[in-house]
Amino acid sequence: MYDEAVLAMFKQRLLEMRGDLLSLDDSGVGPAAVELDQSRIGRLSRMDALQDQAMSVEARRRRRASLRGIDEALQRMGKGEYGSCVHCGEPVAYGRLELDPAIESCVHCAAEMEQGSR
Repeated sequence: MYDEAVLAMFKQRLLEMRGDLLSLDDSGVGPAAVELDQSRIGRLSRMDALQDQAMSVEARRRRRASLRGIDEALQRMGKGEYGSCVHCGEPVAYGRLELDPAIESCVHCAAEMEQGSR
């Protein structure tokens, strides 16, 4: 599908992305327990803390989903399947891989999935 130099470039980008995501998880940035003692903080402060906690949980969920996608892309690369759509087998456009090297589907299949027909 793609030549070795292009594959090496995408592999390097995937590994860098993976390292960045892992360092975020290791940094200890995560949901903190929300203080529910009303005598210590006001209602709005508690609401802000709950919202911050929910955003932190969602950010962690998205990081983990991205890590799974990166790991799957690296596995496809190891099998010689990288750059092919996992749904139809057609080539994934270089531009799509350039934007997101972990992308797994061609434009056509992505559009079908978005419309709910896959």
